[in-house]
Order: sequence, then C-alpha cells, then structure tokens
Amino acid sequence: MAVSLYQKKASLATIGQELKRVNDEIAEKAGDPSVGDDTLNQLSQKADSLEQRFNLLNGQVKSEEKAAKQKMATNANANKISRDPKQKVIDATAELVRSTMANKAVSQDVLQVLGDDDSTKTGGQNILPITLSNQIISEPFDDNPLRQDEVVSSITNLILPRIAYSIDDDDFVADQAVSNELKLKGDQVSFGRFKTKLKAAVSETILNGTNTALVQYIQAALQSALALKEKKVAFATTPKTGEEHMSFYSDETSIKKITGDTMFDAITQAAGDIDDAFQSNIKVYMRRPDYLAMIKELSNNSVTLFGKAPEEIIGYPARFIERASTPVVGNFSFAQLNYEIDSTLYEQWKDYDKGINYFGLTAWFDHQILLASAFRQAVVSSK
Repeated sequence: MAVSLYQKKASLATIGQELKRVNDEIAEKAGDPSVGDDTLNQLSQKADSLEQRFNLLNGQVKSEEKAAKQKMATNANANKISRDPKQKVIDATAELVRSTMANKAVSQDVLQVLGDDDSTKTGGQNILPITLSNQIISEPFDDNPLRQDEVVSSITNLILPRIAYSIDDDDFVADQAVSNELKLKGDQVSFGRFKTKLKAAVSETILNGTNTALVQYIQAALQSALALKEKKVAFATTPKTGEEHMSFYSDETSIKKITGDTMFDAITQAAGDIDDAFQSNIKVYMRRPDYLAMIKELSNNSVTLFGKAPEEIIGYPARFIERASTPVVGNFSFAQLNYEIDSTLYEQWKDYDKGINYFGLTAWFDHQILLASAFRQAVVSSK
C-alpha cells in the first residue's frame, strides 16, 4: 500500500518524539549509579534504531518535497512561458549564454526555442541559434545610420542583379557611367563571407542576474560592436586586404570624386552630378564637425542656419558618422549589407591577464556597393 507524503511526515514526527524521549531517559539513568549497564545498553540500542528509522524516513520526505517543488516550478514556468512567448525566447537566450559561458552543452529545448532543432549539435561552440542571431544582426542599431538607408539582409550565398529593374524603352542602362560600370563589373553581385569576431565582456553579477537583464546586456554589447565593425569597413580609408570592395573610399569601388572650393560647393555639386535615376533618395554622409564648420561659414556669424534641417540648407538629408572623413553623397539603397545567420557561432573564453570572461559571437558578412554610379565623394579642393 502506497504511503502518502503526509503519512510519512506524521510518522516522522512520532519517531522524532520517541527518539527524544529515549535520549532524555538515557541522560537521566546514565547519571544514576543504581541503574545497571544492561538497562543502559538496551536504551542505547533502542535510540540507535529510532535514529536510523528517523534518518531513512527523513531522507524520503526531503526527496519527495524537492521533487514536488521542482514540479511546481516547472509547471509555473511552463504556464508563464505559454502565456508570454517573448519571455520564452528571453529565458532560452539567457540559458544559451550561461551554458556557453560555463562550457556546457545547451539543452535541445533551448535550441528549439531559438530556432535550431538539430539534435546533433551540442556545446556552446557548435550551436547556431537563429533567433538570437537574427535579433542581434537584423534589428536597427541607433549608432549605425547606414542601417536607415541601406538594405540589410541575411541570405546565404546571396547573388543579386546589379540593377533590380529594367524598362524596354528606357535609356537608363545606356547612361554612360552606369553602362561602363556594368561592362566592367558585370550585371550580378555575389556576396562573400568575411569573418568578424565580437566579444561582450560579462561579469559574474551580470551572468547571475535576471534573464532579461542578461539578455539585454549581451545584445546591446554585441550590437554596438557589430555597428562599429559595419561603419569601419564601409568608411575605411585603408581597408583590410580582401575588404577593399566594402569601402566607399576604396579605389576598387571607383566612386567618382567631385571637387569644390568649399564643403557646401563640393556636396551640392556632387549631388547634382548624380544621375536623375538615383536622385529620389539621396543622402549625405559626413562628419558632424565638418557639417557645423560648413554651417558656420555659410551663416557668416548669423545663428539662423543652425536651427534648420540639413535638407533646407544643402537640399538633401544628412547622416552624421564619425568615420566619413570625406562626405559621401548618394542613394544608399544601392549598397547592401548581408549576413549569413546560419553560420553564426557562439563561444566563451577568458582573458587571464585581465581576469575578464567574454561571450563571443563569430559572424560572416559582406558589404557590397551595388552601383558606384549612385554615389559621389565630395572633395574640398586644397587652397
């Protein structure tokens, strides 16, 4: 007959009371010289038996109580997750980070929540959680204005036509600059795979904090690092070997340079030199100090221009980016950033010299300028 937990607790209380009574009796008779050794031995044996019973029963009670608590916690968490799918992803992401940092295998339940249901993948360094990668890579970054204007995609082995449309009786492709570029570069763009490794420093307090705080910290840190990398390659004056095609300033990109006597002249002449087909969405990317210096020069000590939007002054919206050493004018929808999310890797390592633990992301990406004809560099002539 099965014994309930309630019955076991009742029996445990009874045994405990009897054990206490016997121990008290031993203490009382042990100090009485008239009590024989046989009596004390019998009491001692009885106490040992009761203590053994107490410990056995107590072990069963604690084990059942622990199992019951775990079941309640699991049910409560399951109910919570079923009501809040967003929290489900946060909890799974936090478990991914903690398991990776501890060099432990990530459970299949976590991988399935994050979009990876391949049961052959184990360990933090071998998993490809698509949901987390997509959140880090595809969400807008406040500190990378390029993402406001360029296309950001996540397609493996991406190949695009250099021009996405054509009209039978249109002379657009016959435009000299566009035609020459198509002859030189071909009418298709193939995106490659260029590795970048990002690290988010994680302290014990962050790692042991709430799931939401941990996930927000990791995503913010990796997104900031990724945004910095994107801006660095797009506006590199001396690109790394193999990454020359990513930069607006690279000779390989062959973006035309327009020279003006002043910053204002260079920008407006560069914008005016761009073909009408690209004019509808032109933006100017430049350094904020250069813009303010230009406004100061144009205003001639008047403050009226400082309150106006850039498009009211130069005729086009301006995006400020610290790496744009020379203003780039153009239709930035003809540049594209592509990530291979399925290839994203997560890993952990420690800088023993600094005593800092890192949660790392390895991503593969490419930045392609689809048509250099859609852009101009605005160069101020030296005086």
